[in-house]
Amino acid sequence: MKTVIINEKDNVGVNLDGDDKIPAGHKFALTDIAEGEYVIKYGEIIGKATQNILKGDWVHTHNVKSHLDENVAYRYEFNANIPEKTALTFQGYKREKGRAGIRNEIYIIPTVGCVNNVCIRLAKEAQSYVQGSIDGIYALPHQFGCSQLGEDNENIKKLLCAIALNPNASFVLIVGLGCENNGLDGMKEYLAPYGRENIAYFNCQEVEDEHAYGMSILKNFADKAKDLKRETVDLSELCIGLKCGGSDGYSGLTANPLVGKISDRVVGAGGSAILTEVPEMFGAEQLLMNKCKNAEVFEKYKKMIEDFKAYYTTQGFPVYENPSPGNKKGGITTLEEKSLGCIEKAGSSEIVDVLAYGEMLGKNENEGGVYALNAPGNDLIAATALAASGAQIVLFTTGRGTPFSTFVPTMKISTNDRLAGMKQGWIDFNAYGMDENGLFDLILKTVNGEYKCKSEDVREIAFYKTGVTL
Repeated sequence: MKTVIINEKDNVGVNLDGDDKIPAGHKFALTDIAEGEYVIKYGEIIGKATQNILKGDWVHTHNVKSHLDENVAYRYEFNANIPEKTALTFQGYKREKGRAGIRNEIYIIPTVGCVNNVCIRLAKEAQSYVQGSIDGIYALPHQFGCSQLGEDNENIKKLLCAIALNPNASFVLIVGLGCENNGLDGMKEYLAPYGRENIAYFNCQEVEDEHAYGMSILKNFADKAKDLKRETVDLSELCIGLKCGGSDGYSGLTANPLVGKISDRVVGAGGSAILTEVPEMFGAEQLLMNKCKNAEVFEKYKKMIEDFKAYYTTQGFPVYENPSPGNKKGGITTLEEKSLGCIEKAGSSEIVDVLAYGEMLGKNENEGGVYALNAPGNDLIAATALAASGAQIVLFTTGRGTPFSTFVPTMKISTNDRLAGMKQGWIDFNAYGMDENGLFDLILKTVNGEYKCKSEDVREIAFYKTGVTL
C-alpha cells in the first residue's frame, strides 16, 4: 500500500493507491483512535471519532464527524512569508487603462436574460469577423437582470460591469432590452468613471433591427481588434484566480499545494492571486487570518467570515453543510478537511486585502499579493466572481473533473492520474507529479497565447443571488 503522512502530528495517513479495504485517496488510522478523540490531518483537527477506530482502519464518514465550532473566537498572529522578488514578463495586450489582457476578445453582454437569444445570434454570425489577432467573439448569456431587488439587482449590475472591464476584453457590446431593472442607464453611470472608449451600448426596443444594428458595431470592433499586437508586459500586471471544484482526497496533497507554489511565484514577481470560496475556508479560516498583512486586513477578513456564517445560520443551515457527495466519494470526510486542503492554493504569501463581491483590483504597483474575495464555493459563481474581480486566468484544481469554463481561460489541473488519463479533453495539466516548473511554464504559454485551455471555447457566467425575485 502506497501511503503518505502529511504532518508529524497526524494520526491518519492517506492511501494513495487504494485496496479492498481503503479506497484511493481515503484515510486510514496510524494509531488507535478512541471514540470522542480528535482526528488529525495536515497537523490540524479535521473531526472527532464517533466510535473506536483501530490502527489501520478506514477513517471516513462512518466513524468521524465534523468538530467545527460555529462560534469560535478568532485571534490575529501574523504568520506568512514574503516571497523572493523576481523580475518576469509576459506577452500581453497593453490597455490604455487597466491591466494588460492575455486574450484579444470581444464580449457581447446582455443586461437581462430576455435578450440572450439576440446576443447569441450576434456572436454566432460575427464569427466571420474573427481574423488577425482576434481570439474570439463571445456572447455571455445569463438568466437575470430583471425582477431582482435591492442588493441582488445592484450585484448583477456590478458583476456585468466588472466583466466588461476585464483586461481580456478588447471591445465590449452591451445589449439591453429597454424596460428591465438592470437598464443601460445604470450600467453607463457605473462605468463612466472608468473612462473606457471600447464599450458600446444599445437597447433592442429602441432600434428598428437589433441584429443589423449590433452586427454593424461588431464589424467596427473587429476591424480595430484584428490589428492589435502582443507586447512585453511586466508580470506584475497578471492576476490569477484560484479555484477548486470536485475535490478529492488528493486535492490537498497535489494540485492545491502545487498551485500554492505558483501563487507564491506570481506574487514574488509583483503579480496578484485571488482566493475565494468562503464556505470552504470554514475550519481553516484562522490559518488564513494569520496571513493577513496587518490588523486592519484581519478585521476585514474576520467580518467576511462571520457575515458568511450568519448568512448560513439565518437561512436555517449549519455552516458545515459540506462536503458534497462527490467530495466524500473522493475521500474528504468533513468540511474542516476540505477547507484545509482548499486553502493550500493561496500558498504562503500574506493576504494584502479583502475584496467585496464584485469589487475589482486596480492597477497600482503596490497592489500585488494575495486577495481574499467574498463569494460562495459554487464553481460557476465563484469562477465568475474571480474573473470579474480582474483575474485574466483561473487556475481550477479538480479531483472529479468538470468541462465548464468561465469567461476567461479556465485551466483544469487534475489532482490524480486516473482523472488526467480518462478526461484528456477536460484536463490541461496533471498535478500528481508535483511538477512546479511544468505547470508554471504551461501557465506562461497560456498567458502568452501559445496554449489554449481545453475548455476555452466554453464561456459561462453565473451570479451570487441571495434575495427575492419578483
